[in-house]
Amino acid sequence: MNVKLLPLQKHGDDRGSLIALEEGQNVPFTVRRVYYLFETKEGVRRGFHAHKNLKQLVVAVRGSCRFLLDDGHEQIELVLDNPAQGLLVEAMVWREMYDFSEDCVLMVLADSLYDESDYIRDKAQFLALTQPESRS
Repeated sequence: MNVKLLPLQKHGDDRGSLIALEEGQNVPFTVRRVYYLFETKEGVRRGFHAHKNLKQLVVAVRGSCRFLLDDGHEQIELVLDNPAQGLLVEAMVWREMYDFSEDCVLMVLADSLYDESDYIRDKAQFLALTQPESRS
C-alpha cells in the first residue's frame, strides 16, 4: 500500500517541544496547501474519498484518531496519536477517519491546491479503478 509512517524529529527541553516540517527534509513534496480538522463530534466519520493525484502528510498534532486505508487490494487500520509521526498518503488510497478524541487536531499538508476533480468520492468507482481489468 502506498502509505508510510514517517518519524518527525522532536526538539525540546524543559520549556517544551518543537517539530519542524521542511520540504525536502521530512516532507517529501512541495507543500501547496495546509489545513486542519478539529472539534470533530463524537461518532463522526470523515474522509470517504481517494485522490487521483494528490499526496498528503497527516499529523495528529493533538489527540488521536483512527484511519482506515484501502488501495483496492488491501486494507489497513491504524491509529495516529503521536505528533512526532506523520502519515504519508499517496494518490489512489481510499481514506476514512474515525474515533477522533475530543481534543484531536489533525493537520494535513498537501502537494496541490484544492481541486474537486481530483477526488473520487464513490467507493465502488474507486474499487473499479484499482482493479487490473478496469485498465484494459
